[in-house]
Amino acid sequence: MSQTDISIIIVTWNSEKWIKRCLDSILATSGDLKIEIIAVDNFSKDRTLEILKPYGLQIKLIQNSSNLGYAKGCNQGLKIARGNYVLLLNPDTEIKENSLQKMLDFMEKTPDVGALGPQLVDFEGQIQPSCRRFPNYKLLLWELLGLSRLFPKSKIFGAWKMGDFDFKSTREVEQPMGSALFLRKKVIDQIGLMDERFFLFYNDVDFCYRIKQASWKIYFYAEAKIFHFRGASTGQVKVKKIILSHWGHFLYLKKYHGSGLKAILLLPFGLGLFFSSLLRIVSNFLKKFSPTKKLILLNLL
Repeated sequence: MSQTDISIIIVTWNSEKWIKRCLDSILATSGDLKIEIIAVDNFSKDRTLEILKPYGLQIKLIQNSSNLGYAKGCNQGLKIARGNYVLLLNPDTEIKENSLQKMLDFMEKTPDVGALGPQLVDFEGQIQPSCRRFPNYKLLLWELLGLSRLFPKSKIFGAWKMGDFDFKSTREVEQPMGSALFLRKKVIDQIGLMDERFFLFYNDVDFCYRIKQASWKIYFYAEAKIFHFRGASTGQVKVKKIILSHWGHFLYLKKYHGSGLKAILLLPFGLGLFFSSLLRIVSNFLKKFSPTKKLILLNLL
């Protein structure tokens, strides 16, 4: 067995506002656990590296000369991770109390569980919905038709984002968010690294799907809590975020639902995702204008 309990992999990109709070929370709550922190920086242009370097031997730092994407950055860390367990952690998070120990203990007691997601809360203590069911054409249809927004708590129309679950109790799930994903290292050794075609989004969805395919269980574990400021990195590039999110969704459908007759559905659903992406970009653009300027723009169309 490895002498390291948990390898914590953090991929940073312009994370100067959050990374120190994240690292300090890990060091303050790790207790007697033997941990290693692997920080992979994707060519930050702010003060992220300046903040990371004083930690010295407390972290292993990988510096990339370009932004290689989240999946590739995680894989760089996974290749050198020595822990019996791995925590993929976003830099815009803070570990709460003894949550690292709680996640490790839960995995030790449940050997058929390959991965878990802790409860995520914002910095005001509000629970963030942090798990989803695996996407498919039917669930995407409810999204494109707007039925998931009209009936968010429905077990049918709100199924993808698990609107029927309050995220207050421990239960088996399909896909916890990659913001904080606790994994058994031997599961990673079995299924392989992240699929790097998913540059920023849906790499965690694909990863969890492969874990399930390999007959491992995945759990949401409410007893472990992590603070999360959602979108600290992706919020810096809102238009690109929307495009990459929809592209990741399309790639996922193509990978797992793109064979035989189902492949025929890719074109209309791909177009639906494209127009949905376009509408979100336009909507974000219009938010910058006052009601008067919006009317002027509409009259010009």
